[in-house]
Amino acid sequence: MDQFIGNFKLLLQYPVSNLNIILEGVLIGSIFVLAAYGLALVWGVMNVKNLAQGDFVIFGGYVSWWLVTNYGLPPLLGVPVAAAVMSLIGWVVYKLVIRHVIERDLFISLLATFGVAIVMAQSMNLLFGSDTRTLHLDYASLDFFDNMVNLPIAKAVGAVMAICLAGAVILFMKRSRMGQAIRATAQDVRAARVMGINTEKVYAFTFSLNAAICGAAGAIIVLVWEIQPFFGIAYAIRSFVIVTAAGLGNLPGVIAAGYGIGILEQYGAFVFGISYEQAVAVLLLLVVLIYRLAQQRRNRQVLQ
Repeated sequence: MDQFIGNFKLLLQYPVSNLNIILEGVLIGSIFVLAAYGLALVWGVMNVKNLAQGDFVIFGGYVSWWLVTNYGLPPLLGVPVAAAVMSLIGWVVYKLVIRHVIERDLFISLLATFGVAIVMAQSMNLLFGSDTRTLHLDYASLDFFDNMVNLPIAKAVGAVMAICLAGAVILFMKRSRMGQAIRATAQDVRAARVMGINTEKVYAFTFSLNAAICGAAGAIIVLVWEIQPFFGIAYAIRSFVIVTAAGLGNLPGVIAAGYGIGILEQYGAFVFGISYEQAVAVLLLLVVLIYRLAQQRRNRQVLQ
């Protein structure tokens, strides 16, 4: 309690420290937005709640780390390579598991993707070991306001890459024929089939695209933070919080929620301690779910 009060007083005593926390939250939130957008695609198009989302992210980080460490691949080049590798893995997972549960009920899809998450986590543990891994970009940091605000160039580069990748995916969804087919399938799968769209191909591509997005996010994460085989659940929870809070198909909401959770986590880590950083995401998920349930009850009462 004393630590909480002391840290809260520091925020009031040195208001400029809030700027440092917000800046850090924005840098982290950019990566959260990228991973959450992939989940929103799969959820909206296929109605599959992918509990393995975070494990795809971590696996992408390991792909980049392994190539850089063993083959001298430039760290920044690991991002597109990890995206390509994870796209292939996503396609295999779709063919083996996901396509069999698309038409099934919610519980079956959750159970199937939970199984995928366990297999991926254990596979990473066997392949890469249980130690934490990271890649360090040899970039300096910029300091402002008498060193009270710190901007690590590596994190800024990661955030810019995440924003550029998210923008590229959005342009692809709006301008390409496959992007239009994905949006049509998300709106009405039966009408899409009548119009001649191969929905099986759309589903496979959507899941592969989601895996590629997660792979890119993981490759960015390993540049500036640590990864470990069982860290996936933390990123899965954050993605679910963002998508649930924003609502399906609400891209501005996903962006706002992603940056919001990034900032709130940093405030939680500063005020309560770094060990409570992930607890903030879990608490936010509970709050969002309670709010959504209350909203559904009100809607039912209005209809009745």
